[in-house]
Amino acid sequence: MVGGKLMGQRFGGKFSPQGSTTDVPQAGQRNAVRPQRDPVGARANLMFVAPAILLVRSLGGGPVDLAAGLAGAVALALGAWLLRGGLRAEAAYHQRAVASRPALPRKILAAVLTGAGVGLATVTGDAGVLGAAIYGTVALIAHVAAFGIDPLAHKRLAGVDTFQQDRVARVVAEAEAHLATIAARISALADRPLTIRVNAFLDTARSMIRTVEEDPRDLTGARKFLSVYLQGTADATAKFADLTQRRPDTDARTDYLSLLDDLDQTFAARNARLLRDERSDMDIEIKVLRDRLARDGITDT
Repeated sequence: MVGGKLMGQRFGGKFSPQGSTTDVPQAGQRNAVRPQRDPVGARANLMFVAPAILLVRSLGGGPVDLAAGLAGAVALALGAWLLRGGLRAEAAYHQRAVASRPALPRKILAAVLTGAGVGLATVTGDAGVLGAAIYGTVALIAHVAAFGIDPLAHKRLAGVDTFQQDRVARVVAEAEAHLATIAARISALADRPLTIRVNAFLDTARSMIRTVEEDPRDLTGARKFLSVYLQGTADATAKFADLTQRRPDTDARTDYLSLLDDLDQTFAARNARLLRDERSDMDIEIKVLRDRLARDGITDT
């Protein structure tokens, strides 16, 4: 297993702390951690207030009111939960140069459930069935106006075939899943210096992901990093987190920080090479074009 090798091997690269127990190694400080704002804002979180109020109010009514109120509260709560997921999926979609539309239209389903929840909440009142349907429709429209709908089209790069872009999308999705696993396992340890260091490495890895998305030709050179290396890092992180939760170990922490240093350096160097190769390809294209223009007698005056 790659993860086992990563945790079992002592890394002593140029940027490794060489046994230092410093909480945040120097190598991690060269990558500024970009703060990532959670796309789920206060408005989305407030959507959980309505089902709570409806649930409390329905407890004092008769059997029919209770049943309708409980059903409405469940629909509203499920809609609020789907909305959170839809907002995060939409934010990830817009951050990527190549992305598939969300397989599950969470925001649209959230709007429908919100409308159904409001309709159920009002059906037993004076409005009747027709009035409840109107209230539900208005709630659905208001939800869409406030939060929008899910992206409905795949995001593609011009001039790149669909097959290659689909390959990139699969590799990127796998890489993002590994990064999410790493972040979740370290976050559970509630160790702020370690979290900062891990976030710095995640930032470096995401820089490579963005490079590959912007030019899918880089996938061949980066695929091993975004699949094998990140999976190994996720495995090593899981083992380190399990060990730390059972019994904190200073040596294990030092080894893990050394691993992050070496990975950070390796990923950054590889990404820099990918960017240099892009510039070299551009320079070649420009030179070929200029030579062709010169042969055709079209030159700068």
